[in-house]
Amino acid sequence: MSDTFDVQDELKLFTGQAPLFPLPNVVHFPHTWLPLHIFEPRYREMIADALDGDRLIAMALLGPNQESAYETKSAKIHPIVCVGRIAVEEKLPDGRFNLALHGLCRARIETELGTDLLYRTAELTLLPDWYPSEPTIDRRHRQRELLTGAIEVLPELQSDPLLHQLLDAELSLGVLCDVLGHSLGLSTDDAQSLLAEPDVDLRSDLVLLHLRKRQRQLAAGITQGFPPAFSRN
Repeated sequence: MSDTFDVQDELKLFTGQAPLFPLPNVVHFPHTWLPLHIFEPRYREMIADALDGDRLIAMALLGPNQESAYETKSAKIHPIVCVGRIAVEEKLPDGRFNLALHGLCRARIETELGTDLLYRTAELTLLPDWYPSEPTIDRRHRQRELLTGAIEVLPELQSDPLLHQLLDAELSLGVLCDVLGHSLGLSTDDAQSLLAEPDVDLRSDLVLLHLRKRQRQLAAGITQGFPPAFSRN
């Protein structure tokens, strides 16, 4: 795999704990970039603390029907999150932040920590990609199948240099699935299901199903662009 996707150095400061950043409509994937605009006081505090520390935060998806509890620390969230590192930050004069978050690894929330902080923090277990010792698919064939489908349904491959670079790199199947999952503009439920699947063979099955669905949508004249929209907290 290309050193571009070697995240071990970025995770070397991970202590097993990270702040949680729940949002109602954002699922972040490892190996992808998420732009964020931070304006809520609790998340300004979270970002300031992260920048003073290991720069790691965990993006979480708010649970179903939890929008009314969004501003509380008790809102239910999905247990599988994405640990990301703040790679680029801009602090604005009024205390807001613009960030670029680099996704590093899936993680499972083990327990939330009781603190006096405005934001939530948790003990996390990292979930590296798992490749079953007895593959359920021909991985080399699946890699080609996904790339072929991506070129068909993502015409941006021909003009977007970042996405083109990502897919031209020597990606593992797991990383390829995450990059495509990020690029396909999935519903939050579908994206969370993909994030929650550490088995790369099964994850590639899901991505292939979404690619085929997008092929049918294209045939019906339905299109969607890349990259996903800028996210606000």
